[in-house]
Formats: sequence, structure tokens, C-alpha cells
Amino acid sequence: MAAIKWPAAPTTYEDDVVLAFTIAAVLWSLIGMAAGVYAAAELVWPALNLDFAPLTFGRLRTVHTNAVLFGFAVSALMGTSFYTVQRTCHIRIFAPNLAWTVFFAWQLIVIAGAVSLFMGANAGKEYAELEWPIDIAITVVWVIYGVVFFGTIAIRRIEQIYISNWFFGAFILVVAMLHIVNSLAIPVSAFKSYSLYAGAQDAIVQWWYGHNAVGFLLTGGFLGMMYYFLPKQSERPIWSYRLSVLSFWAFAYSYIWAGPHHLHFSAIPEWVQTLAMVMSLILLAPSWATMINGIMTVSTARQKLREDPGLKLIVLSLAFYGLAMFEGPMMAIRSVNIISHFTEWTIGHVHSGALGWNALITFGCFYFMVPRLVGQPLWSVRLANIHFWLALAGVMLYVLSMWGAGITQGVLWLSLDELGQVRYGFNEILAALQPYYLLRLLGGSAFFVGAILMSINLFMTISGQRTVTVAPPTTSMRSPAPAAGTP
Repeated sequence: MAAIKWPAAPTTYEDDVVLAFTIAAVLWSLIGMAAGVYAAAELVWPALNLDFAPLTFGRLRTVHTNAVLFGFAVSALMGTSFYTVQRTCHIRIFAPNLAWTVFFAWQLIVIAGAVSLFMGANAGKEYAELEWPIDIAITVVWVIYGVVFFGTIAIRRIEQIYISNWFFGAFILVVAMLHIVNSLAIPVSAFKSYSLYAGAQDAIVQWWYGHNAVGFLLTGGFLGMMYYFLPKQSERPIWSYRLSVLSFWAFAYSYIWAGPHHLHFSAIPEWVQTLAMVMSLILLAPSWATMINGIMTVSTARQKLREDPGLKLIVLSLAFYGLAMFEGPMMAIRSVNIISHFTEWTIGHVHSGALGWNALITFGCFYFMVPRLVGQPLWSVRLANIHFWLALAGVMLYVLSMWGAGITQGVLWLSLDELGQVRYGFNEILAALQPYYLLRLLGGSAFFVGAILMSINLFMTISGQRTVTVAPPTTSMRSPAPAAGTP
């Protein structure tokens, strides 16, 4: 697509909406993590549900998942994508009023989703629990989001499309496709519908959606974040831009096939399971290429890495990204999957990615972005460093406890007595997991406390006395555009 030449550069970027998304993402992170910690506590002390239906584990867990996935993660991606696309295209965002429409409509959707889940309205699909009226609203808002993002690219001032925008664009397009196909349903009331698919077909479609939501939302979108903020924060160019482009296409073509590895030993065709396993192993190549690219980018910025807590969080997130992207393909191998499937090991794998990769890179980007949005130095570098260590300790304790729980669970499930019967019953296995559940609660609590410290730090930064003038008084939170040629 040829770039359209505009006569003059804008004096400001539309950053008020970016700041609004950032604040919303921080608030949703606190709400979602609080729900997650409380749900984890219920597995240690079941009486905490108080015999109150909205506080039962089944409802609270889905509220936790939706708040962190759609409230925290998507709000963060929308905000950082708007921040990035303006600076890499050297143009003010396309249709700012539509961007604000996306912000307010998306927050209403997340609130409506949380309320409906507390009420017990649930479509019964992982990461797609929301009922049909909310699904329709998501589709409409997502289209508007795409119009703003791709509209900005269409009016860019330079010919090249920076790699971050490739990943953000893939995230927007593929998530739209996944959501529409998987959400096709037959409504029977305002709060209940049934999937258009049935049986094994429903399972295949669901995990084509579920795994690729992880792939293109929780991986692709956040790689868009990484490829902009890591070079900016380390003040180093990307180690290999060519490698970033190659890994993008390898990622896009291989990830989309991996979903059925969630369905090993099920009624779906064996060749589908085998294809998913093979493509999961192939996925190691582009994933580790991206991790290596990021690590090499920052390898010559050691002094910056020692001093900047935000950069430390981003680099740490790359380590967890590499770990999760190694562990996932290994768990897709049938001989490993027979132990890990349906166990807490899967929960540990998910959270090594969700906490270690997604949350940490978002926190690091916020530490970089918020001071620049408001023209104010970070309120407390020391507090950010404390957050770093709490986050690291919390993730490690969480993941290690769930690995131990999952392997224990899998081995006990497969243990047979001399008659070939299952040796251990449900209550015995649950009792064996209690110490691991307590460790998981401690790890999640430490991570949550770190997020609270970050929210205080960012709030104080936003509300503090500014040290530089970033824009005219009428647009006080909009930052100036750089000279042409500066991303």
C-alpha cells in the first residue's frame, strides 16, 4: 500500500486515549488478580465461598479469567497499539473520536461480562464464556478498533510498516476471525444460547479459537509491544530486523494449527491430533528466534538494564516467554501429555505465560510509557524495583508449585493397584495437592502486592507536578510528535 503524503506533521499525538486505556488496564489488573487470589484461597479454604453463589469457585474463576484477559490484557494492547502506531507511522491517530468510542464501549463490555458471569450466565466455552448479546457487542467494537488502527497505517507518512504493526495487525485480524467463528450460536433467551456446533466439531472449533486466542492475543499482540518498547527503552536498535520479519511469518503460519493438541486422547481424528503436535514442535523455531532477537537487542545495554526497572521487567518477561514457548510444545507430545493433561501442570504453564510473559512485559511498558505521556519522571524507581522482585518471586512460586501439583496429580491418576484398578481416589489426590495450593496462593499474593505497588507508583506519577511542557494547555496529556524519521 503506497503511503499518502500529508502536507505537514501534526503538533501532537492523540495520547489522552492511550493514557485512558493504560489506567483502565491497571484497574482491571487489580480487579482480576484480586478475584484470582480469592479463588486460589478457596481451594485452600473452601468455606470462603460463604455459600454465596457469585463467590463460588466456578463463577469467580471465570470472572478472574475474563477480567485479566479482556479487561487488563486487551485494554493494554489497545492502548499500546495506539501509542505505537502513531509513532511508527509519524501521524496522529486516524479518527480520534472512534478511538474514544472503542475505549468507553470496551470498558462497558468488560463490566457487562463480569456482571453476567457473577449472575451465572455462561456459554460454557473457555475464554469465550460471555453470552450472545455481549459477543455481538464485542464484534462491533472490534471492527471499530480495526478501522482506527488500520486507518492510521493507511495514512502513514513513511512507506515502511514497522514490525510491531505487523504483529498488532495480525492480532486484530485473527482474533476477529476466531471470535466470530467460535461464537456462532443459537439464542434461546437474552442470557442463554447454544453453540452452532456439536460434539467433536464443537471441541475442535473451541480449541482452534482458544489456543489461537492465546497465540495471537496473548503472544502476537504482546510481541508487537516488545518490538517497539524494548528497543526504545534499551536505546538500542533491534538486533536483526530481518529475523523479526521471518519469525513473524513463521509464527503466523505455524501457530494457527496447534489448537487440537488440547484434545489428545479424545474423539477427534488421530491425524488432527498428530498434526497439532507436529505444528506445536515447529512453533519452537519462530518463538525462540523472537526471544533471541530480544535478548541480543539488550545485550549491549547492561548499564541501562541495571538502572531501569521497566527494562528489567521486559527482559525478564522474555525469559518467561522462552520458557512457556518451550514448555507448551513439550506438553503437546503425547507421552508428556498423558501425564500433564487436565492437571495443575497446565495451570502452571498458562500462568508462566500470563504472569511471567504478558503481565511483566505490560508492567515494563507502562513504566516507560506513563512518564512520557504525562511529562513527569517516574514517582519512585525504588518502588518499581521492589515490584520487580515481588513479581519474580510470585511467578516462580506460582509456577513451581503448579508444576509439582500437576506431576503429582498425573502420576497418582495413572497409579494402578494389583487388580488394575485406580489406586487413589478423588479425596486422596485432593489432599495431596493442598500444600501446593497454599504455595500457589502465596505466589499469587506476592504478585498481586507487586501490582498494587505499581498502581500506586503510576498514580502518583500521573498526579504529580509535571517537569516539562508536553503540549498546549488544551491538550495537556498529549505528547509532541517527533521529527520525521524518528519512530
